[in-house]
Amino acid sequence: MKQGALALLAGALFAVGLGVSGMTQPKKVTGFLDVAGDWDPSLAFVMVGAISVHFLAYRVLRWQQRAPAARAPRFPLLADRMSLPTRTGVDARLLGGAALFGVGWGLAGYCPGPALVSLSTGSGVVLAFVLAMAAGMAIEHLATVRSRRDAAMRAR
Repeated sequence: MKQGALALLAGALFAVGLGVSGMTQPKKVTGFLDVAGDWDPSLAFVMVGAISVHFLAYRVLRWQQRAPAARAPRFPLLADRMSLPTRTGVDARLLGGAALFGVGWGLAGYCPGPALVSLSTGSGVVLAFVLAMAAGMAIEHLATVRSRRDAAMRAR
């Protein structure tokens, strides 16, 4: 119950932040991406703010993991441990996903978070984007499951 309430609060805060920062306005996003034309640098401040918060939170997490248990506050507060990514390599799947994300962001002016927040406007364009995004996620999931299953069968 506590985790759900905190997740709802964090999601609402994130949604408000996206709205206030203009990330839900496709024209503002495409203006930011148009560095050769009429560039709007305002979203760079949003990114710098987000990166700064992450940088500080990550440093606190790393400090907490190194500090003696008696001195360190317990992070995360509502879970047994923090799950950090273990993969650090750059591969074709990462590059392809990043390229697909960038093309979609540039063409539509939405990325997943702002698109979900923008569903509240009732726009058919946003709904079409979210449905296409969900279909892409489902296709990727099915392809990954199939690939793993095929690899397991070949290993036998």
